[in-house]
Amino acid sequence: MGLRVGRHSATTSRCPGTLVPVPGALQEGSLRFGEEIPPWFSADDVQKMRLLAGAEVVSKARVPAHGQVLRVGFRAPMGAAAADGDCAAGLCGLAKRPGDLYEVLAFHLDRVLALNRSLPAVARRLGGHLLPYRYTDGAPRPVVWWAPDVRHLHDADNDQNSFALGWLQYQALLRQRCGAGGGAAPGRAPCVGVAHAEWSRLALFDFLLQVHDRLDRYCCGFEPEPGEPCVQEMLHAKCRNPAELALVHILVRRSAPSRLVFIDNAGRPQHPEAKLNFRLLQGIDSFPESAVAVLRSGCLQKMLLRSLYVDRELWDSQGGSEGLRPLLQTLERRAQIFLRYLREHNLGLFRETAAP
Repeated sequence: MGLRVGRHSATTSRCPGTLVPVPGALQEGSLRFGEEIPPWFSADDVQKMRLLAGAEVVSKARVPAHGQVLRVGFRAPMGAAAADGDCAAGLCGLAKRPGDLYEVLAFHLDRVLALNRSLPAVARRLGGHLLPYRYTDGAPRPVVWWAPDVRHLHDADNDQNSFALGWLQYQALLRQRCGAGGGAAPGRAPCVGVAHAEWSRLALFDFLLQVHDRLDRYCCGFEPEPGEPCVQEMLHAKCRNPAELALVHILVRRSAPSRLVFIDNAGRPQHPEAKLNFRLLQGIDSFPESAVAVLRSGCLQKMLLRSLYVDRELWDSQGGSEGLRPLLQTLERRAQIFLRYLREHNLGLFRETAAP
């Protein structure tokens, strides 16, 4: 029986797409979709998840300035025109640390909320003689699809951005509504070509996950502990001078330069609720209606459980539904806090004008 994408009906569950397959449902290696694939995954997502989860690793390469990340090349699928391990053809992934498994949950959250800006990611136990032992020690680790056309600056100190962007310029382009019919006027900061709505998606995503590295790598929005990297690297002290604050991991793909790409999404599941970083939401005046509808529906945890069930390695390593529940409850509490923020600040919603 073939698998079908996006066929779950709301009539079978109050929360669409949340039916967990019964034991013995169709399984492909470490992926188990059941008879129907959750509707938030596209056919392209499924294809890339299959590649990341099951394709043979045929090459490896170090990633400059990222000592604990390894780029791996995969064997091309049968009948593919591309050669094995051809990164330009999308046959590569990044093998990250076991401690970054939260990045896989982040990918599922991105899809459940219909943001569709994160790169596909799965949990996988790597093996074989090609890779160093620390990558084949039996621990599940995130493997994230390598997008071949992400645009990087040719600057050794700033290669994790597609363009240089400081906090003050970012706030200015939000006020100017760059990419939403607004634009740079004489004497104002230039726009960077990213659609205005993209910043709303990023802010919502980063708030729920408490990812500070993109919009607030200096930890200016909360009081960090002494052991935080932003303190250890003496970044927090720069909060006194907003002109020195730079945004990091602000990336686009050459094939879609107006859309952001969310990378390095292993946020902070243990970040205390009393220190939630609301600076991540600063300057945003509206949010995507479809994502907010999921947060309001009461279905977020059920949808994420159904989604994460697909990734057996992640599911089993975290103790199944019971083990994952504390993480999902944390996301649910943050979602409710975000919704309260939305109401208290009387912020608007916008509808998608085109397919993501």
